[in-house]
Amino acid sequence: MAVTHGSGAVLKLDDDGGTLRDVSAAINSVDFSEAVELAEDTAFGDTAKSYIVGLRDASFSVQGLWDDAATTGSYTVLASLIDGYTGSFEYGPEGGGSGDIKYYGECICTNFSTSSPVGDIVTFNADFQVTGAVSRGTFS
Repeated sequence: MAVTHGSGAVLKLDDDGGTLRDVSAAINSVDFSEAVELAEDTAFGDTAKSYIVGLRDASFSVQGLWDDAATTGSYTVLASLIDGYTGSFEYGPEGGGSGDIKYYGECICTNFSTSSPVGDIVTFNADFQVTGAVSRGTFS
């Protein structure tokens, strides 16, 4: 098992024009979650609950530093997505080098918030719901 430091992670998101943008330089945390629904199929007379596998689901949350640079800044890319736009994502938990694992698919931004503390830097949080299947592959 190879242990990997999180500082090398990569996140790319479509902007509202459909161009995949690397926003990693302004991101300091990604929480990626996949789940499987279970449907209970327990019947009368059973002595224990039983389940069947249902549909898969995935979502992710992103935290980062406010960057309003034209075209590629984290704010510029993410703020436009809250309008209900469905866009592509690529997430590389170990980095974006050749052979590194990536998760990719389509997502919808469901929440975008900013924080401006008087004694600290401006940050943001964004939540995404994956729509459709999550694919797993490697960067080339």
